This record gives sequence, structure tokens and C-alpha cells, in this order.
Amino acid sequence: MNKNELRKKYKSLRSELSKEEVELKSIGVANQLLKIDVWNKTYYHLFLSIEEQKEIDTEQILHILFARNKEVVVSKSNFKNNTLSHFLLTENTKLEVNKYGIPEPMNGLPVPENMIEVVFIPLLAFDKKGNRVGYGKGFYDDFLSKCTPETLKIGLSFFEAEQEIEDVYEGDFPLDYCVTPNKIYHFNE
Repeated sequence: MNKNELRKKYKSLRSELSKEEVELKSIGVANQLLKIDVWNKTYYHLFLSIEEQKEIDTEQILHILFARNKEVVVSKSNFKNNTLSHFLLTENTKLEVNKYGIPEPMNGLPVPENMIEVVFIPLLAFDKKGNRVGYGKGFYDDFLSKCTPETLKIGLSFFEAEQEIEDVYEGDFPLDYCVTPNKIYHFNE
């Protein structure tokens, strides 16, 4: 399937999930993440969930990161040029939900992309080669292009891998891992 077909399919599948299913699957993803050897880094970028889109609830992952004394980085979206700016999440960070339903920092210490060592990536679908499908605006491709080549890219998904995404292009950044409630996919092995 191509990206547009996959977007429709997975938006529909997510919309059918109950609040309880989202919660249980989100906890499953967090538990699977604990099995990956990625916890020796310092700076972790985490997306804050869009509840209306039934995205993975990242609250459990946030608790894991804070319990391990990690520096958590969150983003603010610029919809004029489809870019993200990144800020350290602390107890003093004021969050506000923007008009697209995205919780974003209103203040905080800026963090440059080259300091971020692990990026947890929201997505709609992915394939067995580590290619991913997001919402199609290119925010994460732009963001990942500014990270170091060593930055780990970890997709989070409620659903298992598709066989293949047909229309992958050169500017797409493949994942190193994708974690679902039941499985860990490791690419680039």
C-alpha cells in the first residue's frame, strides 16, 4: 500500500479503539520499551499525545524517563514552515494544547537537535524495513535531518508492521526500532 492508503487505514483502525484499549496498549508499548537497551543515554525526545487522534499515551514513558533521571525534550510545532523547536521538559514547563490538539511547551530551555540522543516517534504505520508513515506534513523528517547520525529513532505503534510501504522516498528517515504492545522490531541489524 502507499502512504495515503495506509494513513486512511490506520486512522480508521485507531478511531475504533476504546479509551481502555488505548490505555492498555500504551502500557504494553511502555513495557516493551523497557526491554530495549537504550536507557544509557541522557537526552530523550518524547512526543506529547494528541488525545483526539487516539495516539499512544506517552505518560508511562514519561514516568520511566523521569524515574531514570533522564533529560526529556518536547517540541513546539511551527505550522507555517512545518518545523519543530525543542525544549527541556521540567516541573516548571508550562504546557498548552494548540488548536490541533497537540500539547506544547509555552516556555523552557531550548535544546538543539544535535544534543538529542533518542527520539520516540509518533506514526500511523510502518513496514518491515523500518519505513514509517506519519501525518504527512514532514515535521519529523525535517527534525531528524538535523539530528546526528547516531540518534536512535524509535517508532511507537499500536499495530504491527505492514509488509512494505510502496512510496518511500529519499528524504524519509527509517526507524532503528519500532515498538508495539506485543513486539519489538529492530531494523538495521
